[in-house]
Amino acid sequence: MKKAFLTLVIAAIVAFVYGQNNTTAQKSAGSPNEVYTPSKFYYGGGLNLTFGSVTEVGISPLIGYKVTPQFSVGSQLTFEYFKYDRGSYDYNATNYGASLFTRYRFVPQVYAHMEFSMMNYDFQTYQGDSNRDWVPFLFVGGGFSQPLSKNTWVNAQLLFDVIQDENSPYKDWEPFYTIGVGVGF
Repeated sequence: MKKAFLTLVIAAIVAFVYGQNNTTAQKSAGSPNEVYTPSKFYYGGGLNLTFGSVTEVGISPLIGYKVTPQFSVGSQLTFEYFKYDRGSYDYNATNYGASLFTRYRFVPQVYAHMEFSMMNYDFQTYQGDSNRDWVPFLFVGGGFSQPLSKNTWVNAQLLFDVIQDENSPYKDWEPFYTIGVGVGF
């Protein structure tokens, strides 16, 4: 797991440095009639809302950097509040974590996605005992982007956890779906 995380971090650093070098070369060869280009940074995230006998409220802001028009790297923070209320069993928890991700766009609307994530979960038993533990994930999959305006889009992703940690909520290669909004300035 540490090797996978270290490999992902090194790849992100190399890509970031390459992107800086490539951008500098392009700017020095630029024409005198500079045209506005949006920032290489983009922002977005997701919001989880579930109400009923199971209540979940979560927020996942992210920031990304376009190394090239096709390749980007980024980071995401996650916070979740979870409440399960079924008869005599009540369960409340807060979970939090962070992730690093990379995306490669084959065409503007379709991309491959890889994300290493560490989530800190509050595990409780039926006896009321509780303990916290970090759970690693390596999500691999792809997504689709639909522009809403010049600098705003919706992303839908289908991801699989390839680590399959014993505490992972995604068992037996169960897919993980996300839908989010992104804004680039």
